[in-house]
Amino acid sequence: MLNLKRGALEGPARDWLEVLHPQDRDRFRATLDAVIDQRRGKVMQTFRLRSEDGHFRWFRLRARPIIGSDGEVIRCVGTLLDVTEERTAEERLLHDAVHDNLTGLPNRELFVDRLRTSVVRSKAEETAKPTLLVLNLDRFKQVNDSIGLSAGDSILLTVARRLGRLIGQQDTLGRLSGDQYGLVLLSEQEPDRIVALADSLRKAVRAPITFGDREIFLTCSVGIAFFEGGKQAVEDMVTNAEIALNHAKRLGGDRQEVFRPILRPLDKNIVDLEADLREAIKKETLGVFFQPIIRLEDQSIAGYEVLARWNHPKRGKIAPSEFIPIAEQSGLINELGMYMLDKGAQQLAFWQREYPMQRPLFASVNLSSRQLLKQDLINDVKAVLSRTSLEPGTLKLELTESLVMSNPEYSAKVLERLRSLGAGLSLDDFGTGHSSLSYLQRFPFDTIKIDQSFVKTNGSSARSVLLGTIVAMGHDLGMSVVAEGAESETDALELYQLGCEYAQGFFFGEAMSSSEATKMLRKMPAEAESA
Repeated sequence: MLNLKRGALEGPARDWLEVLHPQDRDRFRATLDAVIDQRRGKVMQTFRLRSEDGHFRWFRLRARPIIGSDGEVIRCVGTLLDVTEERTAEERLLHDAVHDNLTGLPNRELFVDRLRTSVVRSKAEETAKPTLLVLNLDRFKQVNDSIGLSAGDSILLTVARRLGRLIGQQDTLGRLSGDQYGLVLLSEQEPDRIVALADSLRKAVRAPITFGDREIFLTCSVGIAFFEGGKQAVEDMVTNAEIALNHAKRLGGDRQEVFRPILRPLDKNIVDLEADLREAIKKETLGVFFQPIIRLEDQSIAGYEVLARWNHPKRGKIAPSEFIPIAEQSGLINELGMYMLDKGAQQLAFWQREYPMQRPLFASVNLSSRQLLKQDLINDVKAVLSRTSLEPGTLKLELTESLVMSNPEYSAKVLERLRSLGAGLSLDDFGTGHSSLSYLQRFPFDTIKIDQSFVKTNGSSARSVLLGTIVAMGHDLGMSVVAEGAESETDALELYQLGCEYAQGFFFGEAMSSSEATKMLRKMPAEAESA
């Protein structure tokens, strides 16, 4: 079995020691010594023997001592059985019990055990303090639903490898659940460097992942919990990191948040907020507001962006940046999106009847990633349009650049169907995502919205050149251009001179109720005509 020369294992049992695995020698020697000293008992051991090519095989030894005429042990007689396959299977089972089958990373049980070990060592030896990072992929479920499980597994494996390249040997990376990873960080101790590493991890995830003939773009959120020392339990540390992660998700994702005690009550309130939001949508008490979009050539109202505002009966005004992520995570975003689409379309139909214009008023409603991936989206939009009898193209569906580019092939098909129904299509936050001219030409958008970060004055001479280029590119592709973030008359004049048709921002009006928007609409035509 070992391919050794005949007779190599004959003679005194102690001669085997050189062939035994180094980790098994002391145990083997101690068992023999005990049998010799006590002159009775059994030898039952499993150990490894080295073969001629240097590999080790597992053997199970069962033997009894033979006593000579002088009462001493003169030899042992028994059997030696090759159990290599059995032990290999056991080791594989043990490994699989504490490791993730897909990525090979420690699973949650082993990961928490390693975190506990590092905490105990830090307390006992005052060595490096562990920091816990919990990472979760943003919108992974929607992406997984649209591209299939095999592609989803490939993405999870790719992410695991990318994260593993950025950490030190003493750090532990684990897969805690489906699209959630954990990192016990020991290689960095300074808070600034830890935050910088978290940023590097996010950038690694953000790089496009190629699957077949498509590129998939993902982002991730990171929750960070520092070890506070003292009697802090490992379970509390995990909870703190997950609370910080949830807060990063609520703020829109693609960011990292460090745990702070003030976040704990916020996390406990999420379930209550979700229930209250569901009730507000059901009872139609969620506010539907309208921010004017101005036609720059005559300063008249061209349309409105439909925005959700929530005035909670007990907590007062809750910012969209807080309740929209809750709706995304809970799945309520579909109900919220349909609520806003229906209410916005009804209000637009009223305005088009009461205030007919040569160029009909339009309304822009934001679509979320879950809505775009929802199978019934086409039928939902069709139903809304048939109920309201709007002018073709005036109910504009706004989608962000990163959302469309996360699955360009699927998005292109859905957008074509929506366009054929008579919906307008607007590409929101242009310039902040991943689009390229080749892809942009494939999508049937009729409007692009320039992100406000390009509009705000920053003292750079290249700003106006960049704005002019974006406007010209939009026109070359046959699209109208809306600029967000116009905050002064200077902004409005500059945008008009660059050829931008529309603008919205605080200079022209904040989000307002339908009644306030109607009053503004009554005044604007006369002012525009006199202008």
